[in-house]
Amino acid sequence: MAKPTSQFVCQQCGYVSSKWLGQCAECGSWNSFQETAVPTTGPRPAGTSAMTAVTIPLSEVKQGRRRERVSTKLSECDRVLGGGIVPGSVMLIGGEPGIGKSTLLTQIVINILRDSSKDTRIYYICGEENPEQISLRVDRMTGGSAGLWRSRLVFIPSVDADSCLATIESEKPDLVIVDSIQSMQTVDLTGGAGSVGQLKECTSRFTDVAKKHHIPMFLVGHVTKEGTIAGPKVLEHIVDTVLELSGERTGLFRLLRTIKNRFGPTDEVGVFRVVDSGLEEVPNPSSLFLQEAASGVSGAAIVPTMEGTRVILVEIQALVVESQLAMPRRVGRGVSLPRIQLLAAVLQKHCGLPLGLMDIFVNVAGGFIVDEPAADLAIAMAIASSCKNVPLPSSTAYAGEIGLLGEVRNVGLLEKRTKESKRMGYVHVISRADAKFLRKLVAPLGKK
Repeated sequence: MAKPTSQFVCQQCGYVSSKWLGQCAECGSWNSFQETAVPTTGPRPAGTSAMTAVTIPLSEVKQGRRRERVSTKLSECDRVLGGGIVPGSVMLIGGEPGIGKSTLLTQIVINILRDSSKDTRIYYICGEENPEQISLRVDRMTGGSAGLWRSRLVFIPSVDADSCLATIESEKPDLVIVDSIQSMQTVDLTGGAGSVGQLKECTSRFTDVAKKHHIPMFLVGHVTKEGTIAGPKVLEHIVDTVLELSGERTGLFRLLRTIKNRFGPTDEVGVFRVVDSGLEEVPNPSSLFLQEAASGVSGAAIVPTMEGTRVILVEIQALVVESQLAMPRRVGRGVSLPRIQLLAAVLQKHCGLPLGLMDIFVNVAGGFIVDEPAADLAIAMAIASSCKNVPLPSSTAYAGEIGLLGEVRNVGLLEKRTKESKRMGYVHVISRADAKFLRKLVAPLGKK
């Protein structure tokens, strides 16, 4: 009888079973069994001691290992990664289907090969698409132009993780793209591709090879219906960097964010625009998000938000109408629902606005997501403007946090926000320096 190559381990107590169980016989937890590979080496014999681990003082660390980052030739992507690709790092990029993950990675591959030496090679493991489909995307993005760099882009049309890793260790390319990690599987586990055990084991094996040979890797990951990366949370702990590409699939903008980054900041954002040839980076996002900003219309307010070290001006839109329901609706797109409910309660309590019988809809124009407290004042002023049907003053932006007592609180980096706002034509940035309480700003609306 063949020796089993996998086993099922309870993630709560460590109980081992030869087959999957719905409930753990040891601790009683449900759906806690995960398939793992059986170690190739057995337990240490009794009476034997472990080998001494190798120690390396800092003064003896080889300088050759401290390699410089590799630029993606996309400044927006380099910003998110913290300056470029770190040799030996493993980067997991997730996003909804059709959002542009493969397109972005293809653009990075083309840029690196065009501007690199003749010895640079990139291996593209295509587990979901075949080489002909990827070639069509390359032709679309390059206009069909020929180049010697094309011979240095090598496809591996396989879903066998072990054979792909053997090829990588043998050839040692300069960069590896795995599209996608959910399509990879190893014969050491019985689960199908995309299962929890296969995801964890394949990711661990790709990471080991990347660290051993200092080969950077991009892993494309699927997302669940909740918007999180599919697979166990430990998947994000294994890799070095977790990127998220978001945006509306029918919209023009794509936002690249960092969820985790061991080699750089986690609060930067890269902005891209969808064009015929793929994705085009946007060096000045404020002008893009404000190019269709409404003027002289009630319910619109401008807020200078901070995304990492960058100030981005976005437009907050609000619509307040009489409700036809027993319980008025609070709907937000780009703004969390609890924040809308909180600000509506503050406006009703401290500013006297009759919002208890009104439906409130709040939207961030351009598909941007605002989650910092500095946007509270702009959201509140947009709601008040729509409720009173009075436009807010032109060339004015708002930056401030709103407390439950109706007070306007200070926000960080106000000077930097003000400087960028003035550069974009908004000469007044209303903050706590102009009004300590929200009612002072809401009361004058509609009064001559």
